[in-house]
Amino acid sequence: MSKIKEVKTIGILTSGGDAPGMNAAIRAVVRTAIHKNLRVKGIMRGYAGLLQEEIIDMESTSVSDIIHRGGTILYTARSSEFVTKEGQELGAKICQEHGIDGMVVIGGDGSFKGAEKLSEFGVNTIGIPGTIDLDIACTDYTIGFDTAVNTAMEAIDKVRDTSTSHERCSIIEVMGRNAGYIALWCGFANGAEDILLPERYDGDEQKLINRIINNRKRGKKHHIIINAEGIGHSSSMSKRIEAATGIETRATILGYMQRGGAPTCKDRVYASIMGAKAVELLTAGKSNRLVSYRHGQFCDFDIKEALAMKKDISEEQYRISKMLVR
Repeated sequence: MSKIKEVKTIGILTSGGDAPGMNAAIRAVVRTAIHKNLRVKGIMRGYAGLLQEEIIDMESTSVSDIIHRGGTILYTARSSEFVTKEGQELGAKICQEHGIDGMVVIGGDGSFKGAEKLSEFGVNTIGIPGTIDLDIACTDYTIGFDTAVNTAMEAIDKVRDTSTSHERCSIIEVMGRNAGYIALWCGFANGAEDILLPERYDGDEQKLINRIINNRKRGKKHHIIINAEGIGHSSSMSKRIEAATGIETRATILGYMQRGGAPTCKDRVYASIMGAKAVELLTAGKSNRLVSYRHGQFCDFDIKEALAMKKDISEEQYRISKMLVR
């Protein structure tokens, strides 16, 4: 039976797109580690910063007054060099030189591929899902989604006011990469007339046009279409719809505002618990694990297993959304 590797120094980095709540997770990692008499080193700018040895010592005070802030105090960047085997070996070597024997990686699926490689090269590594897209299959929650979807909801409410006043059709594009979760939730929460999801949209624009015309005939003064980023082309779509219907149509792309702002209570609390869980996994000798929230419980999965899992929109939620749009 192999001896459990003792972790004495934990490194932490954020990688890929930023998400509100990342700072809460960073704070929890640092303070849980210190509570367990471990040293903590922050790696600036993700894997790119690791390869440049942008490594700082972190104390309890390093994470004071950050839980309410959006973004990440460790900054984030993408690294083409770390995708290579040579870059991964160098990253592991730098960890060893700085005494980092455990690493916490906060990010999305690309970040976890890097975490898996660090683990293979001898650095005990735990991932925490930080992405507004909610597209990590093994978890029902990802850091930042709750804040992002609330930000989008509030913005769409404001666009609806103007759309109603001018009797317009409005196409509002939300983020999510190739996942439609933000679009689906906003479709529900904002009472949209149509929701276009990458997982379900058949590309039948004429059907969309017919619905807008029919709704106008039965007295509707506006028409809100929530369009997911994975479909995109909102501006050109708005021009085609206006030409076909004669109804003034405007496109609004919410963009990066959805990734910023103070995290919601849920993002602060869940991110804090995930950060603490990550440290507990490392002190238990675990590696190559992804902290998750599934079926109402915090748990963990093997990263390779997690990355192989596929995620789809809930068929029940989609079915109900279709019943409610009119």
